Amino acid sequence: MNTLALTPREPRDPTEWERYYALRWRILRAPWQADGPEREDDEDDSVHRLLCAPDGTALAVGRLHRLDQRRGQIRFMAVAEGEQRKGYGSVLLESLEQAARELGLQQLILQAREQAVPFYQQRGYELVEKSFLLFDRIQHYLMRKHLEA
Repeated sequence: MNTLALTPREPRDPTEWERYYALRWRILRAPWQADGPEREDDEDDSVHRLLCAPDGTALAVGRLHRLDQRRGQIRFMAVAEGEQRKGYGSVLLESLEQAARELGLQQLILQAREQAVPFYQQRGYELVEKSFLLFDRIQHYLMRKHLEA
């Protein structure tokens, strides 16, 4: 599938929202027997992006939340099983970064799982510090990127 032909967008209807939350839960929470699909209190104040295959299958999802006037946080980045390393995460991240610029944000932060740190570093994020351990076994790292206007 041509990654360039796919455009991340806000989910449009209840079916797409269901696919969005299901993929997010399946990749980020289900392997650790966490309840889900979860919906956080600040979902309605966030920018959501969904990348779908032509048949509607959710390939990648992610969320941007404004922290204050100049900073935002990328959260819940997930790429479907068997679809990693095809450029979907990069396309999705670029879309979220563009949304941040459109909101006038100057800096993004995120909490990357250890295995995702190189992905974000290749896209201009700097490692700030080791942060927290999720489910007592998934090390996260605070990362930051200054956005160009």
